[in-house]
Amino acid sequence: MSTMKKLMIIITLASVLVTSCSEEFLELEPKDVLNGDNYYKTESQFEEALVGVYAKLQGQVGFYCELSEWRSDYLDLAAPTAGTQDRYNLNKFIDTPTNGLVEDAWANYYNGILRCNLLIENIGDATFDEVKKAQIEGEARFIRALTYFNIVRLWGAAPLILKSVSPEEALQIGRSPIESLYESIEADLDFAIENLSNTADLGRVKSNAAKALMGKVLLTQSKYAAAETVLKEVIGFYGLTNTIAEVFDPENESNSEIIFSIRFEASLIGEGHGYWFGVGDVTISPYTDKLETTFEPGDNRLSMVDYLLTSDNEYVPGKYFAARENNQTDNDFIVLRYADVLLMLSEAINAQGYQTSGEAYTYLNEVRARAGLADLTSTQLGDQSTFKAAILLERFKEFPLEGHRWFDLVRFNAVNDEIVGNIIGVTSVPNFRLLYPVPNTEYE
Repeated sequence: MSTMKKLMIIITLASVLVTSCSEEFLELEPKDVLNGDNYYKTESQFEEALVGVYAKLQGQVGFYCELSEWRSDYLDLAAPTAGTQDRYNLNKFIDTPTNGLVEDAWANYYNGILRCNLLIENIGDATFDEVKKAQIEGEARFIRALTYFNIVRLWGAAPLILKSVSPEEALQIGRSPIESLYESIEADLDFAIENLSNTADLGRVKSNAAKALMGKVLLTQSKYAAAETVLKEVIGFYGLTNTIAEVFDPENESNSEIIFSIRFEASLIGEGHGYWFGVGDVTISPYTDKLETTFEPGDNRLSMVDYLLTSDNEYVPGKYFAARENNQTDNDFIVLRYADVLLMLSEAINAQGYQTSGEAYTYLNEVRARAGLADLTSTQLGDQSTFKAAILLERFKEFPLEGHRWFDLVRFNAVNDEIVGNIIGVTSVPNFRLLYPVPNTEYE
């Protein structure tokens, strides 16, 4: 039996063991048996608990799609239909604290943090090999850091909970400052970088994944020199595939560009997923005009957003096209890939001062060359702001439907510039809309 299939079987088992935990944020103590007194003892138990931590990531893919892409200049919902009112409200920047998608995301993220906290706070007393303990803890800390990074980018100040607490204690926990959240995220990633290897099995976190995520965390905080330093440590371990299609080939999910992805396996019941961004009729595609017209002639990335007809008559973007098994597909969801590292490096270097040549151009043009496009030079990019705009445009073409765009727009301070005029009915995006409201369900 392959390592991946073993992992998926354990995910299924671990899901049964831990999903008895409430999805409500204020219920931060599991109701059933998984606690330090009667479960967290042996290496195998910690491995099972860790797979439960990974399993929670599968349910978070939808939030990258909903809370980032429907907030971006890629997708526009003309009118709400049955079951899409919450999505429509996100898309039009009229969401409220009762939005079901926002409520579900908050509950899911904090339940995931609960799983991480239970593992982390109990592993210190375990008696198996210390190196193995540090590896397991490092993986959990990476996932906790990733989860809190999503939380702080979506909600800003939020409760910072680093241990399991009772429902009564949870009621007393308020929102921590953004700075405290980032301090915790960086501390978790420092631990992961130090204690993880780069030879982990497919689907498990490696040290380089923690470095790549750290680079994005630092870049988001405008710590450009530090971001450049840690991102350069990833160079040499990965490489761009020959074509963009190879990155998303379901038969090639261990390719040279993947740094960290959320794994699925349709051959196991319950471990696949439905089509992402599929439509039954391309004439009602939610794509914006901008997404359909921005690609330059010869840019092979256009094929990744072109629709392909599946065997069951659904149209799916080329990026996520895959065969079905057990009535599900199993594309992995890529969280970090090498093209992102290259463009983040270009961004970080340019932010420290404009250069007429050098590494910022090299990294940017490496991504463009894979897309079949000519290099950009200082003739076209004559100053720092023009170079910055070119990076944002390149990210627009490189990462459609991958869950990055809303975060990119906020980081580049470009929300109004890119949204207004591309999303029907949106005439401005006020500053308070740059963060989502804390759900009403989280207040007494």
